[in-house]
Amino acid sequence: MRKHPNRHVISIDEKTGIQAIERAKGAAPKSKGAHQRVEYEYIRHGTTTLIAANNVENGQVINYRMGDTRDETDYADFIKCTVHALPEMDQVIILSDQLNTHMSESLVRWIAECEGYDEGLGTKGREGILKNMVTRRRFLEKEEHRIRFVFTPKHCSWLNPIENWFAKLQRHVISNGNFSSVEELQIKIEAYVAFYNECLAKPLKWKFKGFDKDREPLI
Repeated sequence: MRKHPNRHVISIDEKTGIQAIERAKGAAPKSKGAHQRVEYEYIRHGTTTLIAANNVENGQVINYRMGDTRDETDYADFIKCTVHALPEMDQVIILSDQLNTHMSESLVRWIAECEGYDEGLGTKGREGILKNMVTRRRFLEKEEHRIRFVFTPKHCSWLNPIENWFAKLQRHVISNGNFSSVEELQIKIEAYVAFYNECLAKPLKWKFKGFDKDREPLI
């Protein structure tokens, strides 16, 4: 039985610049040792950006979004959709790296609204909670919030569990894929998400110093 059934730890990040590459001559011929060679001549058909949310409790990808951009509005909207997919009164802990769009004014304003924050937020670049990334981060990390953020240390985004899922996506779908368009690439990513959730997902035994999925973060 889960120690904290009303707490959800969600790992979120972006995978940018995923290329829709079409091999110019299909698969390369096999070597004498029957190993499949890689066809290095290819045609580029554009790129897409994937934002994904991984539920640490069961390993499933509970939300994802693909598109041309990944600005602060895209990220804030993605956070909203992810949180709304979870039980309304449950606590949500979001694991994220320290990219500036992950500590944006848009996100802070939405969290303040969710938490019923009555005080002024200040002005971006001048004063108050919105002043800079440091003040916005402190607000997003507040332990008393129902929706709170835990940010991985700088240059350590690999600590975020979603990065492991991105690596699997890269190996299983992208690296040796053959895509005639961005749309085909996106369809195959969507199919992989469904397959992964059905057949491969499992609880993530993940932790780093001061935090695990069943204990309050200490960092």
